[in-house]
Order: sequence, then C-alpha cells, then structure tokens
Amino acid sequence: MNTAEFVHILDREGRSLADAAAGAGPGAKVPTCPDWQVRDLLRHTGMVHRWATSFVAEGRTEPHPGAGLPDLDGAELLEWFREGHRGLVDTLTAAPPDTECWHFLPAPSPLAFWARRQAHETAVHRVDAESALGRTPRESAESLPAAFAADGIDELLSGFHARPRSRVRTEEPRVLRVRATDLTEDAVWTVRLSPEPPVTERTADGKADCEIAGPAAPLYLALWNRLPFPAVTGDAELAELWREKSAIT
Repeated sequence: MNTAEFVHILDREGRSLADAAAGAGPGAKVPTCPDWQVRDLLRHTGMVHRWATSFVAEGRTEPHPGAGLPDLDGAELLEWFREGHRGLVDTLTAAPPDTECWHFLPAPSPLAFWARRQAHETAVHRVDAESALGRTPRESAESLPAAFAADGIDELLSGFHARPRSRVRTEEPRVLRVRATDLTEDAVWTVRLSPEPPVTERTADGKADCEIAGPAAPLYLALWNRLPFPAVTGDAELAELWREKSAIT
C-alpha cells in the first residue's frame, strides 16, 4: 500500500470514529477497552493525532511527548477531535514525499511511516468507538480491506514486536505462525520466540508450535486483542501468551 492509500483510510476511519462517538455519547462505556468511556477514547486518539501532526508539520527530528489530554467534554470534545483529525489528514496530504522527521519503526520514508501508523491507530480505535454503540468488532471488521488488515498484522509483528520493549517472550525457543487465510501464501508470518525480542519473517517455512489463522480483518483485530482468535492449532499456550503480553503502550 502507498502513502496516499493510507491517508485515504485514515480520513475515512477518523470520520467514522467521530460519527460513532457522537452516536454513543461521551459517557458510553467502550467494551473493547473496559477502563474507558467514549470521552477517554476521543481524548487519547485526538492527542495522538496532534502528536503525529507535529512531527510532520514542524519537521521535528527528535521524539517529544504529546501535549496532554484536553479538559474538554461533550460537543466541544467531539469538535476538538474532528479538528485534530482533519489537521492530520491535511498535513499528511500536503507534505512533500521527502519530508524528514522523527519516526519509530522502519519505513520507506518518515511520511510513509506516519500515514501508515495513524491509519492503523485510527482504524483500531474506530472499532472501539463502534463497540460503544453495541456493534461487535467482528461486524466492524467487515469494512476493513483485507490488504490493509494484512499490512496492520505486518506492522504489529515485524515492527512493534521487533522492538526491545516487546514482552512476548519464552524461556525456550518456540515458533508462532500467523496466517491470513483469505489472501495469498505470502500473508503468513513466522514469529520466533525466545528470551530475546521476537524475530518475525514473512514466510511459512519450517514447523510451528502454534498457528493462529483466519481472514485478515478479524485476525488483525484479534492480534490487537479486540476479538478472540479465529482459529488456533497446536500449543494454545502460545496464543494465550500473546493475549497476556502483547499490549502496546
């Protein structure tokens, strides 16, 4: 997928998130994030959107914390979210392809990184917002293109969990395989677990101790702990390890 495609998805997913939040109301519980109400979801995602915008718009080359959560609620909070989302989309759309700024996962360019990361950030939280309306994550998954979902699986496995902070580790070497069943054979990931950070290859080579498989969109949301795993074969303890240790902070 290219940068323009990610920005298009970011635009659509953010507007859908806002619409769902408006329908649910700021005090509605978010079943997929049990500690949150819709107001928490809007504050968090809106802050992340502004944080991401600052790197691209200002050419920041060093990490910096976000500006914090706003002391807003109700209609004002929703408008604040919409403004920040629009600002992010417009910034990414207008930025030159050779924009230089800080980013935290490997990518073809900083601009490609931020477009991809914010598209996935917003898509997952759109599912959260819709859960506050009573829609199940499985229903919400239906609008996610399979190619986008597979890219999100790749970002999670090959990006986030390649970092030293990943807690998905085993005392003895084990192999976890992740397979998107509705795409071609290259939508298979082999995750080698050990006391060190996981090492992921996009391959089906070799034997796996456990395989998690299913259509790309529900599999994507399952790996982000929004759905049960579609299917698990082999050592289910590795799937449970993922559930317990894979949260991204």
